[in-house]
Amino acid sequence: MIGKKKDSNRKAGKPIEDVLLKPKEDRRLLSYVPDKQQVRNNMDRRGGKTLETYEGKADDYIKTIQSGIRYRVDYEVKVCCKGKRGWTKFTCRGIDISSTGILLEMKDEDQQKIMQEAQKIRLAFEIIPGSMPEGYEMKVKQKAKLVRSVKTQDDKVFCGMEFDHTLAQYATRKKDGYMLTIASFLIFFISSFIVMMRAESVIYFKFNKWLYLYSIIAAAFLLSRYLFGALYRPVPIDKDFTPGVTIIIPCFNEEEWIRRTILSCVNQDYPVDKLEVIVVDDCSTDHSVEQIKETIEVLKKENEHYDIESRVSYLVQPKNAGKRDALCEGAKIAKHELIVFVDSDSFLDPFAIRNLVQPFKDPKMGGVAGRTDVANTYTNSLTKMQSVRYYIAFRVMKAAEAYFDGVTCLSGPLSCYRREIIMENMDAWLNQKFLGQKATFGDDRAMTNFVLRHHRTGYQDTAICSTIVPNQHKVFLKQQMRWKRSWLRESIMAGKFMWRKEPFMAVFFYIGLIVPVAAPVVVLYNLVYVPITQRIFPTTFLVGLFLMSFIMSVVQLLLRKSSTWIYGMLFCIYYELVLLWQMPVAWVTFWKSTWGTRMTPEDVKEKERKEKRKQGRKGGTADEATT
Repeated sequence: MIGKKKDSNRKAGKPIEDVLLKPKEDRRLLSYVPDKQQVRNNMDRRGGKTLETYEGKADDYIKTIQSGIRYRVDYEVKVCCKGKRGWTKFTCRGIDISSTGILLEMKDEDQQKIMQEAQKIRLAFEIIPGSMPEGYEMKVKQKAKLVRSVKTQDDKVFCGMEFDHTLAQYATRKKDGYMLTIASFLIFFISSFIVMMRAESVIYFKFNKWLYLYSIIAAAFLLSRYLFGALYRPVPIDKDFTPGVTIIIPCFNEEEWIRRTILSCVNQDYPVDKLEVIVVDDCSTDHSVEQIKETIEVLKKENEHYDIESRVSYLVQPKNAGKRDALCEGAKIAKHELIVFVDSDSFLDPFAIRNLVQPFKDPKMGGVAGRTDVANTYTNSLTKMQSVRYYIAFRVMKAAEAYFDGVTCLSGPLSCYRREIIMENMDAWLNQKFLGQKATFGDDRAMTNFVLRHHRTGYQDTAICSTIVPNQHKVFLKQQMRWKRSWLRESIMAGKFMWRKEPFMAVFFYIGLIVPVAAPVVVLYNLVYVPITQRIFPTTFLVGLFLMSFIMSVVQLLLRKSSTWIYGMLFCIYYELVLLWQMPVAWVTFWKSTWGTRMTPEDVKEKERKEKRKQGRKGGTADEATT
């Protein structure tokens, strides 16, 4: 029934409903914000400790907090209890779960009594993909103990259970060991095979030296990304390093997500007097402004000790001026030395800001990107492919660039800059033109280029946000075309100064520019020209593509242990069949300034031009008919 409903929705043109995690709401709206007056602290949910008072490592504290996050679920749970009369088996429902325990809804008081009298309890259930964070999906069979039992006024009976081992520990014992062994072996085998294949290419240089040189360079480049990504380590948390931070959220027609974005930015484990949030609405035409106002009013009523009045604000642009203008308006009134840009459909982890600022202990660091995960991973196959792609793009590709302090794109969902750098380059950023056309997108890459000219850029894998990605191919393809155009434009701009950077970083940058630009020509040559003219099936080329896509999936399996790993291969096939051919279009249209996925001023102008041309053609046809 579910599948049929989705299919009918697609045929009718209705939006697809996203599948999101459902964390159980905390009774406090700002459960992670430290209370500077210490009238209320985080004792009831966090064992009486805060990060400032925790004596151990910050990472251990964060893991402990994350293990206690509960998610609303609907599982069938098989219960096996050993009592005085032997073993008793029955089924009930799991209604919320964390890494440490599960809340069960009993069918009746008899089941409750059996649980209360049991000497041993064993639970068996399956964690459905999408009901807990990626990597937890698995079948669970383990011991548990009853920690509380209640009966509500409407005669429902609930039993709170604590697992014998946390789900993270259970996963490590049950599946992580052999997955690590298998994935490591596969990565070694695939890498060795690719190296041998590329070594064989030297023999064929005399037939086509440029083609085989490309294949060797491309393989070496991609394998090096995985190597340096493996060597990368995030900057550890220094609890005493808390510079002032201003979060700026640009918003345009995001009434569905803006409330959640604002709450996630305010609900940060960070000193109250060191963090402010500014929402800049770019003259939205939906109910975004109402949502912003309502959210801030609710926050003001939450607790007077959080200084919401003085550190959470919003402003509305008098006309739609574009994302860059909205970001700059926020930067002008920002109070603090560091500025964080957060997209209006992205949601921060409660410890994101504390992690994100750590690389700025280096005075030469000008900007830092956080890691962006996909929030709606399990919606459909398209979002699953994007989830794998996002993880590899950040955890491997950006991590490899960060190894040389030269991240080439501080991505829009979560990035941090020194305010002085933004102010110094604000006019050039706002008025950027390319081939006479104003640059209206690619703002993150453009600002990154300004930073990279004279400063270092980094990546902090422990600073995590999640974002909503397109769940329909039409929207996704428009987004990818916009990204390719901005990548090509800004890569050309960066090419003017990247040669002055660290030698390895410079070489990899220019190779990373040449490889994707030349890829369509190489694919056509191998899959079309050679089979037709030489009557040779491109076995070697296809095997190489398969291995490079397989290594992407295996790395996802190794690092994230997610059931989505196979979609890495599917994404590579999708890329070769569809996305790759956007690159030639981007070659000849990279000066265009329309977004394609939202009605910016440039999109409005383009639409008006198309309507005029359409009316002109109709008018011309009518004139011909009358004559």
